[in-house]
Amino acid sequence: MAEHSNGGRTALVIGGGLAGMLAVTALTGHVDTITVVERDRYPQGRAFRKGVPQARHLHILLSGGERALEQLLPGTVDALAEAGARSLELPRDLLTLTPTGWQRRFDECRHRTLSVTRPVLDAVVRERALRAAAGSGTRVEVLEATEAVGLTGDARRVTGVRVRSRDGARCVRDLTAGLVVDASGRGSRTPQWFAALGRTAPHEVTVDAGIAYATRMYRPRDTAAPEVGVNVPGWPACPRGAAYVPVEDGNWLLTLSGVRGHHPPTDAAEFTAFSATIGDPYVHELLGGAEPLSPVYGFRDTCNRRRHFERSGALPDGFLVLGDACCTFNPVYGQGMSVAALGALAVRGTLAGGGSTAEAQRAVARAADPAWLAAVGADRPYAGAADTGAGAGERLITWYLERLAARAAIDPVVGAVYRDVFCLTAPPARLLAPRIALRTVFLPRRPGLPAPPTAVEGAPSGP
Repeated sequence: MAEHSNGGRTALVIGGGLAGMLAVTALTGHVDTITVVERDRYPQGRAFRKGVPQARHLHILLSGGERALEQLLPGTVDALAEAGARSLELPRDLLTLTPTGWQRRFDECRHRTLSVTRPVLDAVVRERALRAAAGSGTRVEVLEATEAVGLTGDARRVTGVRVRSRDGARCVRDLTAGLVVDASGRGSRTPQWFAALGRTAPHEVTVDAGIAYATRMYRPRDTAAPEVGVNVPGWPACPRGAAYVPVEDGNWLLTLSGVRGHHPPTDAAEFTAFSATIGDPYVHELLGGAEPLSPVYGFRDTCNRRRHFERSGALPDGFLVLGDACCTFNPVYGQGMSVAALGALAVRGTLAGGGSTAEAQRAVARAADPAWLAAVGADRPYAGAADTGAGAGERLITWYLERLAARAAIDPVVGAVYRDVFCLTAPPARLLAPRIALRTVFLPRRPGLPAPPTAVEGAPSGP
């Protein structure tokens, strides 16, 4: 870790949201002081804030992300549960429709997924991250209502951040640090800031399915409350989808989605009508027994975007990029928060082993690989002409994954490995293990179930 001119080890984190607080946790104990630059003011209690554009929408923490978060901040999963987060065991507690039919409900007890609103998640993680830092030798200062407007230093090394107050006189000043971490999310301006330093922006890959989604909160009436969540992802023959899952306080969130030409409306009546046009009427029927509690909120910035800061020469000294600022996924797949936690855990492990920031950035990239493979594989069929083209290898992988997903819906052996990888607890190479590949390629394709399953089936003894 680079030394500050006064002899102390200092770090500065751009962004005080989830990724920023995970960065604080990763750095705690490795530096003397951490300054967090947050453009908003945190709300009182667990309330929505303007600076989190996806806050009103569905958020889940996959089992891989949950485990990483627990390693970073022990006890946080229980704290989220106490705050009302709902636990779903996959695939038992989430009815999923596939292009070939409904997925069977195997009781695997392998992948607990947390469903929670964003204000609760952010508040719990922030409280525990700052509390953990306060109990360590690292001092943390959070500068609220302060906006990062540029980097200081030169093409070789970043030495700090130029910030501007968003209150009063809006004065500009420079903050110096031995390490700067960009955790500012989808809106990261690091490529532009690199240009100002005389550096070339990192190589960027984009895959944009043109998906938009809209979300509304409901409270089911007692007699009509569903037992489990429902997931109806879209596919080329049926480009509209839905997810209906429980969150805290007995409420449920319904997210409707669609690719270009099939975007869900934000008008309340039209939103309800749209729910009848997805691949199965089940979700629409559930709404008949639920009371809407909120307006409909829309979101359209769903492009998958990966900036390859991990490549040789792409990262200046004294700089690190974490979370969506590095690798952004289509939010409809619910991977972003889990990848941020896995990335922060990778940073902490690298620094604990005496590794450099360049090594930490490579570890962040490896942590994102499985989620990137899944998101790009799902979105590539809808990608526009301006997106980064798929090579022969990626096209083959996309074909294999499509066949694998169909098999996983009915095959407990393939399904268990499929969920291990896509819940971010196993490397993608597991999908190519001989036993899995043979069952995927050579066994005949069979349909899923014709209706949402009510029966829960036991899991196999092992994949």
